[in-house]
Amino acid sequence: MNEKVYGEERRNLILHQLKTSSEPLTGSGLALSMNVSRQVIVQDISLLKARSEPIIATSQGYLYIHQQAAPAHAERLIACVHTPEQAEEELNIVVDNGAAVKDVRVEHPVYGDLTASIQVHSRKEVKEFIRKITSSQSFYLSQLTDGVHMHTITADTEEILDEVCLALDKAGFLIRGD
Repeated sequence: MNEKVYGEERRNLILHQLKTSSEPLTGSGLALSMNVSRQVIVQDISLLKARSEPIIATSQGYLYIHQQAAPAHAERLIACVHTPEQAEEELNIVVDNGAAVKDVRVEHPVYGDLTASIQVHSRKEVKEFIRKITSSQSFYLSQLTDGVHMHTITADTEEILDEVCLALDKAGFLIRGD
């Protein structure tokens, strides 16, 4: 078998695993199952995305976004500000009130709007997200903008989103427009 065919077979296997998994799959886990390096997986994912496969990279791993009708839910973009040390508290407020954090966005002076998928729905996922930031010696996007950032938050109802906003405001994290 030549290299190109092998690579295409591997990408098809990756796509199959992503489509059939209900949980995010890590690049390291995929690499181990395919007996290749994590960098090969990163390149394969990039090729699949270039073919318009709806794959997103989250803090928990790669997810395939199925194009089926999504359940009715509420979604809101909120503006927040806090220090890096307060990130876990902010995310926990959102999930403790029954919502999820879809992404984080900042407005960079050179690159414009930067968005990163977070996809945290529980305290366990928040803790894992914070652990990954810390252990990889990465930084929060909000550090590029002195703590100012936006989140897309989702929940089953608008009322839940209202409760999240009240709790974030009470903690001093919500930027209000008044």
